Amino acid sequence: MTLSFRPELNSAEEVVSSLSTQNKPKVTDEEMMQAVRTLLLGLGEDPDREGLKDTPKRVVKALQFLTKGYNESLDELLNGAVFTEDANEMVLVRDIDIFSSCEHHILPILGRAHVAYIPNGKVIGLSKIARICEMYGRRLQVQERLTLQIAEALEGLLKPQGVAVVVEASHMCMVMRGVQKPGSWTVTSAMRGVFAEDAKTREEFMNLIRHKANFH
Repeated sequence: MTLSFRPELNSAEEVVSSLSTQNKPKVTDEEMMQAVRTLLLGLGEDPDREGLKDTPKRVVKALQFLTKGYNESLDELLNGAVFTEDANEMVLVRDIDIFSSCEHHILPILGRAHVAYIPNGKVIGLSKIARICEMYGRRLQVQERLTLQIAEALEGLLKPQGVAVVVEASHMCMVMRGVQKPGSWTVTSAMRGVFAEDAKTREEFMNLIRHKANFH
């Protein structure tokens, strides 16, 4: 497990800026499809044969969907779902499915995230926690950065007493190629505030995500 303890962000703007959308691509869908066609030729395939005729179009659409997090804005995602609430106990959403793509090989990263925070006057809609995970996941990623981005987003939005994020994932670049080690998992974590400072609080979080859910 990779444990990360970092100081608080200087301002919420630092987080919001990291969530900003990118400019529109400088290439067209047609140019992207031509690039896929070139790749098929490089692999020794015939992109005009029946089974591959529409593959460039399908690949481009698939990649655009898998990286749609680049085009999502924080305002649209939250839709006002941050509320003032007198709560100071841990809020945990665990077993959030993560589907991401390795930025080194553009192969799948499959796993789950466990996200907790202790409010400090503000709470966020529970579904928005999953949506933040999805927005960051739907980008070309490394797991370490994904884990930190989720933690820093919640910290910047809520200014809570603490945030804890653990991501467990299997990387197809390790399973399908390279060392070819199926069954291997990578675990990364980011702890902020009381989760970093107080061992008992951190232990409570780790215990809560350790047991198997009984409602599946």
